[in-house]
Amino acid sequence: MKHVVGLAAAAIAIATFTAPAVADDVVKMTIGQRGNWDTSITHLGDKAGIFKKHGLQLEMIYTSGSGETLQPVISGSVDLGLAVGTLGAMAAYSKGAPVRIIGAQATGAADYWYAKNPAIKTLKDTNGHTIAFSTNGSSTNSVVRAFIDEFKLTAKPQATGNPSATLTAVMTDQVDVGWAAPPFGLKEMDEGKIHLVARATDAALVRGQTIRVLVANADALVKRKDVIDRFMKAYRESIDYMYSSNPQVMTDYAEFARVSEPLAKRVRDEFFPKSLVNPDQIHGLDTLIPEAVNLKFIPAPLNKEQIAELIQISPRK
Repeated sequence: MKHVVGLAAAAIAIATFTAPAVADDVVKMTIGQRGNWDTSITHLGDKAGIFKKHGLQLEMIYTSGSGETLQPVISGSVDLGLAVGTLGAMAAYSKGAPVRIIGAQATGAADYWYAKNPAIKTLKDTNGHTIAFSTNGSSTNSVVRAFIDEFKLTAKPQATGNPSATLTAVMTDQVDVGWAAPPFGLKEMDEGKIHLVARATDAALVRGQTIRVLVANADALVKRKDVIDRFMKAYRESIDYMYSSNPQVMTDYAEFARVSEPLAKRVRDEFFPKSLVNPDQIHGLDTLIPEAVNLKFIPAPLNKEQIAELIQISPRK
């Protein structure tokens, strides 16, 4: 009998050690603009083990802007899209695309526009010149369109992709006015190779607005609600970590963005207040929706029922 009990105990022990661990839930996502501070939240949180703690494994694909970010979400090939222009998300929803907003990604903006040509000093000087944005439907697209509408410009918008590609286009005279978000372009600006023309917040409509959002595929949001709720909890924890005094944050971000640690710290402290990346509320809907109609992103204002269906932010717990 002792022999049988011993064998049973051994079998249980072997089963315990050989049984596969419970696998983490995989969350697939597209993310606009690799290397920006505000688009580095999932990378830094993942590197710190925060998403792992919540049983999540992230698959991150970086894109050049909202157009590229949204399409895989709409098709269902990824669960989430991060840093999607708010007006672009509204436009997709109004056309019947299975897109839902699950959080704010950027309220206000650190994006800026610059030129190499010394004759282009202000937005008024862009008349007759080309002015860059990332991709159609992106936040930079809506900002440029707001510039043109608000300042009555005759500048010609031109899609140039990410900040790195845009800088190359400016330096090789393919476009007159480029766009960037810190840390991109700061080194060249300090060296006098380019100069500031405008900030996104020079457009009155942009101030205080949530210009970029986190979106989910509507079907994934229903079928994987627990997973996406855990993602949002880890996302919020990652933001808290990024604004902590832990020196590892700057080490990891500097490596990710390929900049020095002092510049990494400057980017966070000078350009990205924590309130800018707070995901809990979409700000400025009272101006965003009329702006979306005026700029022809949507054909008519969204009603209360549509807004409630489009915006589904899980409460902070």
